[in-house]
Amino acid sequence: MKVSEILDHIDSGHMALPTFQRGYVWNRKQVRQLMDSLYQGLPVGSLLVWVTPSDNVSHRGSQDLAPGVVQLLLDGQQRITSLYGIIRGKPPAFFDGDDKAFTGLYFHLATEEFQFYQSSVMKNDPLWLDVTDLMQRGNAGMSERYVRLMNVPEFADHMFGRINQILAIGETSLHEDKITGDNKTVEVVVDIFERVNSRGTTLSQGDLALAKICASWPGGREVMKAKLMGWEDYNFNLTWLLRNVNAIMTGEARFVHLHDKGTQDIQDGLARAERSIDYALNLIADRLGLDHDKVISAPNALPVMSRYIDQWGGNIASGRERDRLLYWYFQSARLGHFSSGSIDSRLDEGFEAIKESDGAIDRLIANLHLQHNLQHNFGVDPDHFSGSNVNNRYVSVLYALTRIREARDWNDPYPVLKKHLLGKRSRLELHHIFPKSRLKSRYTRSEVNAVANFCFLRKETNLNIRDRLPSDYFREIREKSPGALESQWIPMNEELWEIKNYPQFLEARRKLLADATNE
Repeated sequence: MKVSEILDHIDSGHMALPTFQRGYVWNRKQVRQLMDSLYQGLPVGSLLVWVTPSDNVSHRGSQDLAPGVVQLLLDGQQRITSLYGIIRGKPPAFFDGDDKAFTGLYFHLATEEFQFYQSSVMKNDPLWLDVTDLMQRGNAGMSERYVRLMNVPEFADHMFGRINQILAIGETSLHEDKITGDNKTVEVVVDIFERVNSRGTTLSQGDLALAKICASWPGGREVMKAKLMGWEDYNFNLTWLLRNVNAIMTGEARFVHLHDKGTQDIQDGLARAERSIDYALNLIADRLGLDHDKVISAPNALPVMSRYIDQWGGNIASGRERDRLLYWYFQSARLGHFSSGSIDSRLDEGFEAIKESDGAIDRLIANLHLQHNLQHNFGVDPDHFSGSNVNNRYVSVLYALTRIREARDWNDPYPVLKKHLLGKRSRLELHHIFPKSRLKSRYTRSEVNAVANFCFLRKETNLNIRDRLPSDYFREIREKSPGALESQWIPMNEELWEIKNYPQFLEARRKLLADATNE
């Protein structure tokens, strides 16, 4: 079947995606490779479709299926979604993912390469063509562009051939393998789906578990996505949610333990997981100040917390036990406990530790000591704050300190920093104390983006400071808001505010941050 016919079938409802299929997961590199292969006439693999009566299946998206027989894509979703997005200029009705992966694809008529739009490279080069624009307008809509391109005589001879070669992608034929027959139930097809998706962008065990759940509970994916919207500040995904469901239902990390669970069991486990996750996130946000995805640096510790909370009936009555659980979470995040090694192994180790309520947190903490070779305590050294970049785990520690210790903004009348300050200009932003623009000519990138050069301020305060040096603006803050600098662990030795003493400033502030964390 030609690519153009496949896209028409999607529009008419004769081809769709089954509910157990995962979302779109390709990246831009994969999209470029697909288009380059099709442009060169190289094979891109066949499609696998399930031919079945349209009134007998559930499908992804809101578009109605055509009456009669429908083809459901089992293998080829990523390729067909990419082609649909590029040729139609929009995602298909069944789309679920990030459309930036196929938006803004360009082709260079001289080098014959596909690249995504970069203004600095493409803006003044007429040989870059917007592939989607070309696909939609065709040769007839390109006449003005052709006139300009003809003014490049050494290239004009090749122009029409290469443009037509791109347009011909829509007429490329793709082979279809078809699964047919009355004996092909959803369960049988899901097993086939599992086998064929062992190649390409491989199905994760979470994808497979979700496929099996959706085979018996067609609306399951949408219900779970709706649950995730309740935690939209944290940017969790379906696999993460399933980890929590699996933890509560089975006490195991591996998704295979979910495969034999019925729809009602899954629904009950989901409801229990939602309650436990809400409880855990409220604790973490309230007591540690960690309240969004950029600072929750150990999301995979949550399944252990969820199971522990569920074992308490969804509410840990003892305040001391709550704080000890939070202590374990904070140290797990700081140490990167769930960022190294196998997640499944780390989770199973945690589930084993909390099988019995008595001494559960002691065992979790003992595991941290053992895994991270900690001889005595969990003390923080100044060197722990010597890392750089905004994704460093110690930026989360800095944020927790800012929230717990009620650090102050550097512009009255808003003294205490909170996440939910009203107004766009009051949202918290990460601020470079010594501005990047003034440091980059004298210091390395890692020094410029050192964790000890960060603090959190309101957007308006950040904008007002602009690219001024601490030797300039710190004195104003000290006079206007006494104590505000100290609340953000700023060394008060004025010599350290000079740019020539920037390394000494970092050293002094790391010591202050370590002391505050330990306290």
